[in-house]
Parts: sequence; C-alpha cells; structure tokens
Amino acid sequence: MELLTGECGPVPDAPAGLGDRAAQLWQDINVAQELRTDELRILEDACREVDLIERMHAELQDAPLVVRGSMGQDVANPLVQELRQHRALVARLLGTLKLADDEQEQRDGQARSSQARHAALSRWRGSA
Repeated sequence: MELLTGECGPVPDAPAGLGDRAAQLWQDINVAQELRTDELRILEDACREVDLIERMHAELQDAPLVVRGSMGQDVANPLVQELRQHRALVARLLGTLKLADDEQEQRDGQARSSQARHAALSRWRGSA
C-alpha cells in the first residue's frame, strides 16, 4: 500500500468499508488539510453519509419518482426527500470542518472559508 502524504504529512488511512466516492472525499480533504481527531470523526461521518447517498441514488435510478401514498394519492418517492436530507447533512458536517480555501489561510491559521467546503462537496456530488 502506498503511503499518501499531504500538505501536513502522512494522510490517515481511510476508514474500512468506504465506497469509492467516500474514500476519494477522505483522501482529498486529508491531503489538503491536517485534521484533529475530532475533525477526522466528523469527516468519517460525512464519508459514511456519502456512501448512503450513493446507494440511495443508485436505487432511485430504477425507481419511479412518483409512488402511491397511504391514501392512494400520488406522492413523491420517499427516496427523493431522503436524498435531499442526507445531502444537507453532508454539507453541514463538512461545514463544521471549516476547511481552508487556500494555502495561505492554512499556514496562517486564519479563519477558513466556505469555498473549500463547496469544492469538496462538488468532488463527490458529480451527476447525483
């Protein structure tokens, strides 16, 4: 196994069982940032959410967008709402990491910006 290094040293191994997109998110963030232990836990939670999103998205590809509700009425497939909620949770989790948007902010230890969060989100979001 090749040891990856980032701006601040070796990249922590990705948690076991992560899917491709989640593992890539883990790697991308850890290569660019040095995270504390508590931040690594938040990142792991975000990566696990990414895996759930990927599974739900794949399931929704072959499912109807409109299904029958409990009273026989047409309603949006519940997976649509679940996807939206899980995507929002990933955004919140990544937002708590306050990722630096450039090397200068990271070196200076100044306030981190939302641009890096948006970049990380866009990397795993893809066509979903």
